[in-house]
Amino acid sequence: MKGILRRGAILLVAAAASVTVAAVLAPGAFAQDADDEGPPGDDQIVLTGSLVVPVGETVGTAIIFDGDALIEGTVRESLVVFNGSVEVSGSVGEDLVAFNGPVVVRSGAEIGGNVFSRRTAKIEDGATVGGDVQGIAGGFDFGDLFLAGRIAWWIGYSVSTLLLGLALLRLARGLDGAASRALERHLGAVFGFGALTFFVLPVVAALLLVTVVAIPLGLFLLFALAFLYTIGYTVTGVALGRLVVKAPTSRYLAFLAGWGALRVVELVPFLGGLMWVVATVIGFGVLWVAARSTPSDAAPVTSLPPAPAAA
Repeated sequence: MKGILRRGAILLVAAAASVTVAAVLAPGAFAQDADDEGPPGDDQIVLTGSLVVPVGETVGTAIIFDGDALIEGTVRESLVVFNGSVEVSGSVGEDLVAFNGPVVVRSGAEIGGNVFSRRTAKIEDGATVGGDVQGIAGGFDFGDLFLAGRIAWWIGYSVSTLLLGLALLRLARGLDGAASRALERHLGAVFGFGALTFFVLPVVAALLLVTVVAIPLGLFLLFALAFLYTIGYTVTGVALGRLVVKAPTSRYLAFLAGWGALRVVELVPFLGGLMWVVATVIGFGVLWVAARSTPSDAAPVTSLPPAPAAA
């Protein structure tokens, strides 16, 4: 079982290694460069910088979180800009949504749907807008923003768990070794204690809320659940990383490998949510088992033989 567990962890980390390194070491790893040419119709997503669709190019959905958008070519679906100016001289097949920044639709440009912007959009003579031109408060199809919201959440949760993991390793220097030993040697207990904690915590919070004298404690526990679950998830990254990347490699690099593998899997719909639950359960179990471990559970220390007596 130990061998299977370790081989599975190695495969998971190996599959995610290249993506993980790019995500951490490259500033724009998850953003498409505006100069990169992909297959026609690919979505173009930029975290920060500029989003440019040149003349003759076609993309699917175009999203930029921080920076300006210049559309001279074709956006088949929606264009979403969270913070930055928008200039369209080409065409947008569906809606144009700008949360913060000026919007200019040049003469000859075509917008197939609505134009939503916090500021008043400038529509030049000769431009075509198939829908309405209105403010953000006027409402729009939130389904168009599902992809953007999912990416934003993934980025935020990735950064949060990375910082939390680094803090835990700094505060508890032996956490990586204890966590990996618990996962490798007591897999059944890890899943048992972990599942019990995962499902019992919200039940305990609900029971405390129905008792008048314990309502404050119930509220505190209820509000803390998200943080507690995130700790469990992060500890699994610590344990997984050290299980694969053995000492004396830095515990921070080992954690980076485990954390990266988990975050890459989170990108897969459904599988990502299932992995989050499993990782959180494992993390809770690892903490329980590691806390109850005795000194004999630690890695054995082999003493050196006594030096021969001098002649």
